[in-house]
Amino acid sequence: MPLLGETIGENLDRTVLAFPDRDALVDRATGRRWSYAAFAADVDALALGLLGLGIAKGDRVGIWAPNRAEWTLTQYATAKIGAVLVNVNPAYRVHELEYVLNQSGIRLLVAAEKFKTSDYAGMIDDVRPRCPALERVVLLDGPDWDSLLEEGRRADPAALAERGATLSPDDPINIQYTSGTTGFPKGATLSHHNILNNGYFVGELCHYTERDRVCIPVPFYHCFGMVMGNLACTSHGAAMVIPGPAFDPGATLAAVAEESCTSLYGVPTMFIAELAHPDFDSYDLSSLRTGIMAGSPCPAEVMKQVIGRMGMAEVSICYGMTETSPVSTQTRADDPVERRVSTVGRVGPHLEVKVVDPRTGLTVPRGEPGELCTRGYSVMLGYWEEPEKTAEAIDAARWMHTGDLAVMDDEGYVSITGRIKDMVIRGGENVYPREIEEFLHTHPDILDVQVIGVPDPKYGEELMAWVRMRDGAEPLTAEALREFCDGRLAHFKIPRYVHVVDAFPMTVTGKVRKVEMREMAARMLNASPSDAPDA
Repeated sequence: MPLLGETIGENLDRTVLAFPDRDALVDRATGRRWSYAAFAADVDALALGLLGLGIAKGDRVGIWAPNRAEWTLTQYATAKIGAVLVNVNPAYRVHELEYVLNQSGIRLLVAAEKFKTSDYAGMIDDVRPRCPALERVVLLDGPDWDSLLEEGRRADPAALAERGATLSPDDPINIQYTSGTTGFPKGATLSHHNILNNGYFVGELCHYTERDRVCIPVPFYHCFGMVMGNLACTSHGAAMVIPGPAFDPGATLAAVAEESCTSLYGVPTMFIAELAHPDFDSYDLSSLRTGIMAGSPCPAEVMKQVIGRMGMAEVSICYGMTETSPVSTQTRADDPVERRVSTVGRVGPHLEVKVVDPRTGLTVPRGEPGELCTRGYSVMLGYWEEPEKTAEAIDAARWMHTGDLAVMDDEGYVSITGRIKDMVIRGGENVYPREIEEFLHTHPDILDVQVIGVPDPKYGEELMAWVRMRDGAEPLTAEALREFCDGRLAHFKIPRYVHVVDAFPMTVTGKVRKVEMREMAARMLNASPSDAPDA
């Protein structure tokens, strides 16, 4: 399959011509649904409304809201006029919002008025005097949004065609801020070409057609939702199904059952929550054929349950990062289950990957660990207005350095063994937490587990396992864990400390924040013995 050489707007128009009457978008929370013809009409009306406000090609338009239909309409409307959509993390507070508004120079912000405990309107009022570029705010739950659409419906459609004629597939179209663990986040800048092709080829490897219905509980503000979800659907005429504004396992299972979804997305923690739902067996999931698990490493036991209990026989594992639009490697539907539980698949179409020695930059032999690098159409244009940080991530030959440790086998399958910064060096031994986590998932009482390194005066670092227990199970002690591991893991891989928790610190996208866990663990270990984790 050749690369798509068109803009997102052109691709959507082509799909609408082919499948005008098929479902395009279902918003379960409000009961609204759009055919492709109706979806395109609202996208064009919004695009014309934005043109009426004077939004020029290259202007930044922010979106700050949980998953809802208006988010998707804004995604495609901004693409149609060549505005750069800036995804604002729904979890941001005043400090982070102010930074993103000013760093990207957002002229217009589309936002929910509030969600859960977040008073978006109040926070916007707080920062607005300190954000000189911000000229206008459109609240989704107020009259401004409706009037914007109405103005667009009355406008001359020729203006949209005129703007479209000035657009190139290589234009920047999206800024996504990577969740920096230190300092401020960086704005990965992506083009039509980057994200349209990535969504398209992810969908191709999932064998999507216009008959597919994809349940998307992952956030739209992240590539998983807006690229692998929305763009994979619209480039194939498939339906986008929004189970709710934020992840809820029951609402997600209900959406699959009641909308006859053929595909379900999620990070491993989402699938774990769905499988553990007390009413899991009451949901009819027989329509499921495939889906994608990504965002963080998938424990093999979870993968096997997703295939066995959820019927997702063709479920795909994807690996990537925001800076690569996002997917670089993906398992195929006909890959053996063993490949899908032990690797992140092979490189995607039109892309290259290599594994290099982090110290020398030289490619290592197959089977040896090193840093994974990727190159091709998916690599971002750069970090918005940060050329030095761009140069740190993308080398002179346009290889994106991922920061992930990986091994590639003789058949091209890639295994991610951890983050370079997550690797634990205990007494001179390199220890990869992922390997230990996979093993501990086989413990009958452990629902989920994360392993981190903590400071140790003797070995430099020691291992600590944070565990979530299954309902009814006794809290795990370090002694019991050692007994379980003894003779099955090398002694230096057996965690010295065990900390039982109800939940892990997470990002909004469902990634475990190991940096925060290490900070909390260090404080615990320095506390009084009664507060320290079991050792």
